Parts: sequence; C-alpha cells; structure tokens
Amino acid sequence: MKVLLVGGGGREHALAWKLMQSPLCERLYVAPGNPGIEADGGQCVDISAEDNAALVNFARENGAGLVVVGPEIPLANGLGDDVRAAGILCFGPTKQGARIESDKAYAKTLMQHVSLPTAEARIFTDFEAAKTYVLSRDHGVAVKASGLAAGKGVIVCPEPYQAVKPLEEIMRDKVFGQAGQTVLIEEMLTGQEATVLALCDGRNIYPMEALQDHKPIGEGDTGPNTGGMGAYSPVPIVDSKTMTYVDREILVPIVDAMRRDFGRYEGVLYVGLMFTPAGPKVIEFNCRFGDPECQPLMMRLKSDLLEAMIATAEHRLDEVTLEWDTRPAVCVVMSSAGYPGPYKKGLEITGVEEADAMDDVKVFHAGTAWQGDKLVTAGGRVLGVTALGDTLAQAQEQAYGALTKINWQGAYWRNDIADKAIEKQ
Repeated sequence: MKVLLVGGGGREHALAWKLMQSPLCERLYVAPGNPGIEADGGQCVDISAEDNAALVNFARENGAGLVVVGPEIPLANGLGDDVRAAGILCFGPTKQGARIESDKAYAKTLMQHVSLPTAEARIFTDFEAAKTYVLSRDHGVAVKASGLAAGKGVIVCPEPYQAVKPLEEIMRDKVFGQAGQTVLIEEMLTGQEATVLALCDGRNIYPMEALQDHKPIGEGDTGPNTGGMGAYSPVPIVDSKTMTYVDREILVPIVDAMRRDFGRYEGVLYVGLMFTPAGPKVIEFNCRFGDPECQPLMMRLKSDLLEAMIATAEHRLDEVTLEWDTRPAVCVVMSSAGYPGPYKKGLEITGVEEADAMDDVKVFHAGTAWQGDKLVTAGGRVLGVTALGDTLAQAQEQAYGALTKINWQGAYWRNDIADKAIEKQ
C-alpha cells in the first residue's frame, strides 16, 4: 500500500521510520516531511500540512490507500473529513473528533458530563470576569487557552494573583490569537504527569504503553511550557492496575460520550494525566500522537504500525495485538537557544550521523532543513535523540551519550529527562 503521512516534525519522523519497516508499505509519501525522513527513504512532498485540497489531490493522484495525519492543526481544519469524502482511508479523527483537543472548553464540558476525574474548572470569555474570579481564589490555578497554542497555551500559577498577567496576554493582547478568545481557569493539580495513548476505531479501544513528557523548558520542571523537551517509556507510576483504571474509568466513558455527541472517534487518543494524592486526574485530551512521546513509543513498538493503522481506519481494531520491546526508551529533545521564545535559524548542525550510528540510538529530526549540502536548524525543537537500554538509567545514558556528539551554536537540552523515574527505582 502507498501511504501519505502529513506533517514534518519529530513525531512524523518517528511514525515514518516505523511505517517504512512494514512489509505492507509499498511507498511512503510525507508532506512536507524533513531531511531525516528523506534520509530514511521517505519521499518528501512540498505541500503544506495545512493545504487540505492539495493533500487530498496528491493522495488521489498518487494512489495512496491510507492518509495518516500527524499534527493537530490539519485535523482541527477537517483534513480527516476531506480524506474520507474522497474515499480514502484515514488514520486521524474528523474535525468534530479533533475538538477534544482544539476546543478545551468543549473537552472540559464533555468530561464533566460523564463525571471523569479531572480538575475543577470555570470557563470565561470576558477578561474582567476571569480576573475577578482568580483573585477570589485561595489556591493556585492553571490558565488554559481553549484553542490550539502549540503546547504553550497552559500557564500554571501557584499563587492566584500570578494568573492576571497571562490572562491579560491571552485575552486582551491575544498572544495566541483566536485560540485565546475563551479561557479555562482550573484548580492547580500537583503530582507527577503521565501520558496514555490509545488507538480507537470508534468502538474498540487499544491502550498503548504509558509515557512521561517533560513540558517546561528548564531542569526541575522550571520556566515556561514548551511543546515538550523529552519523554520516556515505560513509566514506573503507571502499573497494570492503573492502566485498567484509565481504560475503564477514562477512555471508555469519553469515547462513548464522543460517539453519542457526533459519531465515531477514529485514530489515536492522547490522555494527559496528573497522578495526584487523590488518584489520577485528566489534564487534557489530544487528538494525535504526542511529540516527543511518539519517539520513545515507536522505539519500543515491535509490531507492524501500518497494519495497526489500517485496522483502526477499517474499524477492526479488535483484530490487533501490539507487542512491545521490554527495554525502556528515553528521548531527549535538543532545541534552539531562546526557545520557546524567539530563536535563530540556519545554524549548521554537525555530528548527527555519528550519533545515529550508535547502538540502539535513533536521532529523529524535527526543526531541520538543508541549506545547500549543510544540515541546519529550522525550528525551536530541532532533534529528538532517542535510545533504548536494558534499564531506564542505561537508556538515559545512551541518549545523552549520543547527544554529546551533536553540535550547533547555542544547542540546548535538559539534563534531567527520566531522572524522576530513575530516582524512584
């Protein structure tokens, strides 16, 4: 089968790498793709991930039997609907399904409707009302832009007064544009975070191995949130009993609620959890694989990803069994100096091939580009250095060992990815 994968980040490189390992994959087109995907044998196509008409036309003209949508924006823009309308199989939800991520107010209302364990929240469209509310609170809050903000739309404020500035920036200054027209103010949850991703075909649900992401830019989880600075799998705090709880008490009710609301939710569902003293609570749902969570997940997946995606798109997920490498995987994101704020592009990167040649290491490209014959930086998050190891500590050591071979001016990374779990062990 010919496959069109939409996107060009680290998540898409990981998906492309795994899809190309399938004997079912005759050819993989990736739009727009990146240099790492091209080096691995994917055929990069110069079409924006947000140009629905051009993507559907390309898929039709080139005989793609399946379209896999990586990022959230094309899904929120209805690419899944357009692909299905053209009679092509699609892995990824419809525009309605993507609202679980693209409209946090909708997601929270749905969670409350089915009594999911989640943070208390109030929804606001008026700045003065939001400001009055936070200043009346006794405890910390999380301020969330309701729309899509590239993973940067959540600001945690341990003291209620600290919420006034982000509310002003989001609602008055419109730093996230339309995404900040509606804002959620939630109680601040404390504990460790974890992610569970599940394949969904609208009826069947298949939870995958748990992961932990590291959102803040600084070590010790300090500084502003990013798209994610690293991830690892498995997660010691998520045992089989917890996975059963997540499946029964969170995944089944929310998928059922979506089915009653608009029909089948198809693709992958991302559950962001906070393990509080009162038990796991849902922080967020996303309508796609996490980035960088996808990278260690694909490193550990031993089964045929394409086979699983086709089965999901054809509503026969009950036929799928996924097998996992028992070894842990760690992904460390290397970013541009200044990220998540302004940063320079076009800086030459060296050492990627040397790092990639190491045992049990894969360097996934995110924000890279060719400038002549030089590989250069082209984004905030540039590379995801991912490694397997017999233990989490060994996987961490292997990832950081590979990372030291890579260099560009101002390269930044966190030195504590997976530390929490290693200390716990």
